[in-house]
Amino acid sequence: MSFSGNSGDDRAAALLALHAGPGFVIPNAWDAGSARILEQAGFPAIATTSAGIAWSCGVPDGGALDRETMLGHIGRIVAAVGVPVTADLESGYGDTPADVARTVTRAMELGVVGGNIEDAGRDGLFGVEEAVDRLAAVRAVAPRGAFVLNARTDTYLAGASDDPFAETVARAARYIEAGADCVFVPGVVGADTIGRLAAAIPAPLNMVAGLTNMIDARTLFGLGVKRVSLGGSLARAVLSTLERAGRELLGPGTLSFLDGAIGYADMQRRFGP
Repeated sequence: MSFSGNSGDDRAAALLALHAGPGFVIPNAWDAGSARILEQAGFPAIATTSAGIAWSCGVPDGGALDRETMLGHIGRIVAAVGVPVTADLESGYGDTPADVARTVTRAMELGVVGGNIEDAGRDGLFGVEEAVDRLAAVRAVAPRGAFVLNARTDTYLAGASDDPFAETVARAARYIEAGADCVFVPGVVGADTIGRLAAAIPAPLNMVAGLTNMIDARTLFGLGVKRVSLGGSLARAVLSTLERAGRELLGPGTLSFLDGAIGYADMQRRFGP
């Protein structure tokens, strides 16, 4: 699927339409090369990963990169592919709703047609009203049809509630009222809980595979999940392969890590015009 020459609204509509289907996997790229490989594999949309981008810069995930550095990497990913790109914008790179709105405005100028906004910062979960205000500020500058707003809640990751299920559902309802198109709940363990969340949240549910659970995409779709992302899992897999290759070279010096690797000429063709 290619959107070359089409407007951002066309790409945003295509991304939003995926949420109305039986379920889709959206892989997370960390640079232009990984994005092109994933597009060529046939994915209809691509997400970015703040973790993978941070690791590619040699720093940890979680705010180590400033807004302009992160947006620079995201912009190169968008420019490399024709499919819709939704960006991991962490908590919006700013202390105020206006800061978050500016981040999303800059991302849209780069061609991004969707994004995750987290409801947690360095000091833990934001209060509900603050989180709602931040999402409402995004929707004010990024109207429906132009930007797919994925509201991420870290209720399960933060461990700040005795009843994370109830808090997640309550927050999700408020975030949907503020304009979220989709709700992202990382850190959930257990198929039963995921199914209950999908039934209780009146919007498409995004779950991440490979973080705290290894439930496959087909099973997640069967539980009612509409969007399955990978977070930094693909980047972790690639960097793990690199580490194993390095250890093999330092040890026996053999080249078994090249078994199944794409050939040089084929790789050149993949990155050609």
